[in-house]
Amino acid sequence: MKTLLLSLLITFGLAFQAQAEEALSVTPEETWKMTQEQGDEILFIDVRDPVEIMFIGFTDAVDANIPFKLVDRARFSEEKAKFAMDTNPDFVADVDKALEAKGLDRDALIITMCRSGSSRGKPSAEYLLERGFTNVKYIDHGFQGSSAKEGKMKGLRVVNGWQNSGLPWSMDINPDKIYRP
Repeated sequence: MKTLLLSLLITFGLAFQAQAEEALSVTPEETWKMTQEQGDEILFIDVRDPVEIMFIGFTDAVDANIPFKLVDRARFSEEKAKFAMDTNPDFVADVDKALEAKGLDRDALIITMCRSGSSRGKPSAEYLLERGFTNVKYIDHGFQGSSAKEGKMKGLRVVNGWQNSGLPWSMDINPDKIYRP
């Protein structure tokens, strides 16, 4: 009986943990709806490096661009063929300032968005949760979405994400919302 009870508790705990992780993600369409219906009650932030936004596009639906990771152009990895990206030391303070500007606190819903959802969107949401913010989600598949696996568009980011969901975006950047160190 004790073994059965312990097994059930472990199973429930694992299921709850998986459910909690899953609960962090929202779709671009859900985010758009929330910004339209309760925009004053949430903080929607684009966590991409501003140079990336300049080349990929921007949605004015975000409240602010607050990069989670900043590109260090002085450190290039030959092995990975990429520049280093370091956590923005001002990320939490800048999120706090953006919340304060909207009259919100750390219990307000915060939604983060990066290019794909996985490399900075989800990690930035988890980072904020670890630092005392209580209601943080990220956009699944981010701004640009996923790459097509086959067909004429194979390898291009034309599947899901904000850009491919018919939601408003532009190559024009709102100067009032873009991050400037």
